[in-house]
Amino acid sequence: MRQQFIFFFLLFGLHGILAQDTLDAVLVKYGDSLVTYISTAELAEKENMVVLDSRKKVEFETSHLKNAIWIGYDKFKPKRVLEQLPDKSTPIVVYCSIGVRSNHIGKRLMDLGYTDVYNLYGGIFEWVNEARPIYDLEGKPTKNIHAYDREWGRFLEKGDKIYGKKRPKQP
Repeated sequence: MRQQFIFFFLLFGLHGILAQDTLDAVLVKYGDSLVTYISTAELAEKENMVVLDSRKKVEFETSHLKNAIWIGYDKFKPKRVLEQLPDKSTPIVVYCSIGVRSNHIGKRLMDLGYTDVYNLYGGIFEWVNEARPIYDLEGKPTKNIHAYDREWGRFLEKGDKIYGKKRPKQP
């Protein structure tokens, strides 16, 4: 009996460790892929894209992509976006940590009539993992990046992971 318990514990315990989802699997599992992806390399080459951050405010305040506009996820206000971006043909890239929340916000933007909307594949985590720059609220480059939580933070391989509800003090 004890040997069976140990066998099942090892079998299921190791399964949880070994069966961690890849980024692709997570994006398929939690997203419906209704918004076309754009790679970090493609975004880095574009100059005419409006970049929208769909993370929590504290995540944005910790760091964000250059010139990104915070629109949030739970606090997303369609009226505010319509006021800021009245031209619905404006090319838009939405991002979050890895691309799940931004997929949902991208779909909402399309439902509002925006016609040129993209979701940043891998989100800001992929951007940072590729050693691309991120900025603090003062517009200065930073290594701090809000990792959302420990589960999602495993997709973040570079940068200084920040957790919690308060943004870190800048040096």
